[in-house]
Amino acid sequence: MEHTHSTSPRELQMARSMCWHCQSEVAGEYFCERCIKVQPVSKDTDYFTCLGIPRRLTVDPKTLEAKFYELSRAFHPDFYQSKSETEQAISLGNAAMLNTAYRTLRDPIQRAEYLLDLEAGSVKDIRTSPPADLFEEILELQETLDEYRETDPGSAEAQRLRTALQGERETLERRQRDMETQLQQLFAQWDALQDRGEATDAARSERQRLLRQMRDLLSNRTYVNNIVNDLVATIE
Repeated sequence: MEHTHSTSPRELQMARSMCWHCQSEVAGEYFCERCIKVQPVSKDTDYFTCLGIPRRLTVDPKTLEAKFYELSRAFHPDFYQSKSETEQAISLGNAAMLNTAYRTLRDPIQRAEYLLDLEAGSVKDIRTSPPADLFEEILELQETLDEYRETDPGSAEAQRLRTALQGERETLERRQRDMETQLQQLFAQWDALQDRGEATDAARSERQRLLRQMRDLLSNRTYVNNIVNDLVATIE
């Protein structure tokens, strides 16, 4: 039975400018309008475009999920079991890209890191060393952790150190929550700026400010998360 689809054409970057099967021109369509063969989506297509949503940081989870399932039905390999090897390979490639896009964009932090990758260079630029205001605090905490690991677990000293480390954990978890709040505020500011669509020098400067602040906060969050995880693994 010939596979049909309900997905409307989208402005996507396709891997080819012509249909691989009938050589008709294709430009942003998942399926060739002439022969109805599935077309490979370019690996250069960003995840926001792949899922048909604007490049924003506040995304409605239900809308995102609906977009994902709509496209999943179009690309699901089960529909192509009786098709040619080429069609099967294309459906697998498109489905894999779609799954990666959905996993990335459904998580707010991964979504922000991915946007930074698109807008401001590789996320590898996000530093993993402690920020200056945490450096001294983390050094002292690491010394306490080392001391706790070397102390007899049943001793009174171990209990004292454990209590101190639990206090440090609570302090860092409050810092985590503060960072989450700040990130949500920056996300809202970014989306509002994008919605205005201004191309002025002031708007470009604001974009860079927001990207820089998000990058720094994500960096700090990663480092604090690592320290909290180390604490949890040590004292629990």
